[in-house]
Amino acid sequence: MKVGIMQPYFFPYIGYFQLINLVDVFVVYDEIEYTKKGWINRNRILSKGNGTDELITIPIKKDSDFLNVNQRFLADDFLKINEKTLRKIKSNYSKSPFFTDVYPLLQNIFLNQEKNLFHFIYYSLKEITSYLNINTELVISSSLNFDNGLKGEEKVISICKSLNASEYLNPSGGTSLYKKENFLANNINLEFIKPDNIVYKQFGNVFIESLSIIDVMMFNAPETISIMLNKYKKL
Repeated sequence: MKVGIMQPYFFPYIGYFQLINLVDVFVVYDEIEYTKKGWINRNRILSKGNGTDELITIPIKKDSDFLNVNQRFLADDFLKINEKTLRKIKSNYSKSPFFTDVYPLLQNIFLNQEKNLFHFIYYSLKEITSYLNINTELVISSSLNFDNGLKGEEKVISICKSLNASEYLNPSGGTSLYKKENFLANNINLEFIKPDNIVYKQFGNVFIESLSIIDVMMFNAPETISIMLNKYKKL
């Protein structure tokens, strides 16, 4: 069984969905500390008309910096702010080829009533994977029987063992964090993957890479994205 594990990210880039697509079970951490200025509640989309990118965010209630993602909640006025974000997306992408297909999906996600940060993001991941016809099982980490007191590599191995994983896939950024021999000692094969030259037509002449999956969906049909999901290289 192939397993992937990641933090919950807000409309992440296509590499995140490549990982989901390549594994049998994808574990989403919920008992992990929320980090400011990361990608848990923000991401990048194409700006309108000037060939650059800009941030979109989901607003978070002010709270302790040491709470886990599943202990954080959206701001009281999150629906009002999300409506504003939707208007920005509409303004920026209304002329994209797949806007009429994708925008209702985004409305469904942004305007849902879930106030818990983790479950809001988890819901968005489920909706997007469904739209992209990805059939991987998504699992919340706290539902698994593993030692949550462990850290780093040991924690990942513990989760893999709880799922009887034979292979663990991780983005290329983990090459400095995880050692293949430590996984092999637990009968788990470790592989690192990286998107391989994924380029598509945007509005401008210069391609802006690694934007939110929103950008990918606005310019490409699900069938085309399925091909992109398999454009990766192992390190």
